[in-house]
Amino acid sequence: AAPRLPLLLRIRQEPKKAGEDKKVKAVVVRLNTPGGTVTASDIIYRELMLFRGRTKVPVIAIMMDVAASGGYYIALAADTIVAHPTTVTGSIGTILVTANVEGLMQKIGDTANTIKSAEHKDMGSPFRTLTPEERGIFQSVIDELQRQFVAKVVERRRIPADSARALADGRIYTAPQALGHRLVDAIGYVPDAIDAARRAA
Repeated sequence: AAPRLPLLLRIRQEPKKAGEDKKVKAVVVRLNTPGGTVTASDIIYRELMLFRGRTKVPVIAIMMDVAASGGYYIALAADTIVAHPTTVTGSIGTILVTANVEGLMQKIGDTANTIKSAEHKDMGSPFRTLTPEERGIFQSVIDELQRQFVAKVVERRRIPADSARALADGRIYTAPQALGHRLVDAIGYVPDAIDAARRAA
């Protein structure tokens, strides 16, 4: 059997093939993911946006079990978002998690020695506590990535900025909650998404 292509490579190839096929009048993207890295989500979002702009072919997103965080970010590229009745979505936000095992290392009588080229090169190291300045640096990065995510919600969902910021506190939403907040366009099943694609085509 041929090896499976990495997801991002497939995301570039599939829209290209669909764009070259004049019989393709609409595309349905099925999402089932709790998210991932900001960059991977943004690349997929961009590829779908480029496809829409280049071909004028409508894109319908159907959310399955979970389309949260990066999964919702990707869905924002669609012309229409359909959530399965039991979908969990939202989780609009960005996160950076670091661990601190400095105390554990001391308990077992071990230490880590770090040789670094610059003051902040080891910020986020699990072997020491973050300094207040380092925490501020990390927070500024997270805040900027969050600003970009919220801006996409505002632009693509036509939700006022204040409302989008309030919705983007990291919480998850059921399909009916997401519909009530205008984060999705409809609740339905895959055949409903296909029907939406037919209407859009």
